[in-house]
Amino acid sequence: MYFYLLVKIIIYKFLYSGTEFKWYFYNQFFAMSNFILIFVFLFLGIIFQNIKGFPVPIYKLLNKIVIYVCLPALALYYIPKIEWSNELLFPIGVAWITFAGAYFLFSFLGKKFGWSRKLIGCLIITAGLGNTSFLGFPIIEALYGEEGLKTAILVDQPGSFVVLSTLGILVATLYSTGTPNGFHIAKKIMFFPPFITFLAACLMNYLNFDFHEYVQYVLQKTGSVMTPLAMLSVGLQLRFDRKSQHWKFLGLGLLYKLMLTPALLYLLYVVILQQHSKMIEVAIMESAMAPMITASILATSHGLKPRLSSMMIGFGIPLSFITLVFWYFVLQI
Repeated sequence: MYFYLLVKIIIYKFLYSGTEFKWYFYNQFFAMSNFILIFVFLFLGIIFQNIKGFPVPIYKLLNKIVIYVCLPALALYYIPKIEWSNELLFPIGVAWITFAGAYFLFSFLGKKFGWSRKLIGCLIITAGLGNTSFLGFPIIEALYGEEGLKTAILVDQPGSFVVLSTLGILVATLYSTGTPNGFHIAKKIMFFPPFITFLAACLMNYLNFDFHEYVQYVLQKTGSVMTPLAMLSVGLQLRFDRKSQHWKFLGLGLLYKLMLTPALLYLLYVVILQQHSKMIEVAIMESAMAPMITASILATSHGLKPRLSSMMIGFGIPLSFITLVFWYFVLQI
């Protein structure tokens, strides 16, 4: 951490000359810091799993920290700051439409081709939820600035975050344990820590209340460790097996997430509803993000094809850099 701060100070001193160009370069450089974190910790996880004697199952502990500590902290930090209006339904709707599409598509294909329930559940969760925060935030900030980042937060918090905490838990429970009763499912959702803190954060938003700046600082820093911990967990589980039976399912999942989802949102928002604002551009770009890291962790923790869940992240993130360029140019036409 101290080394990172030292490098940041050195670069700041080097760049500072009062010119707008250098300030822009400085801000863009540090907006990309999450990219570096994603790949560094992903590769660390891959390296650690091949070190003899390293406790690889520690990824289970990392998963719990991400779900039960980092996610609640992010909800309590971001949601009280959101200002609501009817136009916000467009970015908020991205995650709900994406997840609904994944549910109908993979349920249909699963029934038609006789897939296992765990495979169907894995694809619904990992392809149905996008990495709209730790991958999405730095990309959107780099392309659209602070105003774009405000829209990205709306896509992520009332959208992806709530879908993960409700429908994600519902699907994970149903497809991992069969058909539990409604009380069991409701109990699992209501006692899911991120969902509890989401409700608390919504109440804070309604009452126009926020924590003291010191508490906010702690919440922000606690949430910020989610990316390295989550990617380290994914790296510890990622396998590059050429004979894996998951390759065709990986292709289907990534095709839906990286290409079909943004195409669907473009058709709905731009072509049919004739929306052409920057908010819509950001919403569609967020829909094109790689699969959500936490969704992979949720699927893994419920035994929904852990290998495939990790592959969706490990291959989805680098591939998304190519497809995101394509969608950015499409939106500029």
